[in-house]
Amino acid sequence: MRTFFGLAALAVFLPVSASAADLTATETRWLQGAWPVITWARETRLPLDIVVQPQPTPGTPPLAMAFLDGRCKLVLSMRGNPEAQATLDRIAPDLLDATLELMAAHELGHCRRHLDGAWLRAPSGFAARGAAAGAASAGDAGEPRADWAAERREEGYGDLVGLAWVQRRHPQHYPRLQAWLEAERSADRVPGTPHDTLAWVRLARRSAALAGASIFEAATRLWPAGLAEGD
Repeated sequence: MRTFFGLAALAVFLPVSASAADLTATETRWLQGAWPVITWARETRLPLDIVVQPQPTPGTPPLAMAFLDGRCKLVLSMRGNPEAQATLDRIAPDLLDATLELMAAHELGHCRRHLDGAWLRAPSGFAARGAAAGAASAGDAGEPRADWAAERREEGYGDLVGLAWVQRRHPQHYPRLQAWLEAERSADRVPGTPHDTLAWVRLARRSAALAGASIFEAATRLWPAGLAEGD
């Protein structure tokens, strides 16, 4: 399964406020596409910083979210990482900016959950069921799988936030972008792993499913239906 976005571990990093000359062409293109989401996050006072990792990061999601000292870190891990350019090359040119916004908004979903102190927690009414599912998975294949169910829920929430952003900002592209995300989540799918979010992406085939208030509230409203199916 392709992992073009996810969670980040920070090592050495370069603040994006450094000279634009310090950024590669690929990093600049990702930032240009994501900028409407970054601007909105700052306008709504989300504590968001942008981090560019200067060391080679092969095998790492090109775009990810970390949380450090009460602040969200949108992390670009693109140097020595062929997946960063390969991801851009797989996207239809007329959808590139909207798709990069979807990915950045997905990361804002992770940011919101961290800020709410709810990271890896299931909604009320699903905690016991989720814990039981995690324990069963752990018994089948070892301890790491006990964490996958919770991580998978968070990735599902992030996908819904990304699609909610598209529903508001690029409604004319919604059917194609939802189909694109469903195809990405289906590619090389390993059921039960953290990026196996099809249960949620399929629920959002109709843009009306994510209509309503803020992107976070819209995602939160639809999220439990995927939890019921996925857990």
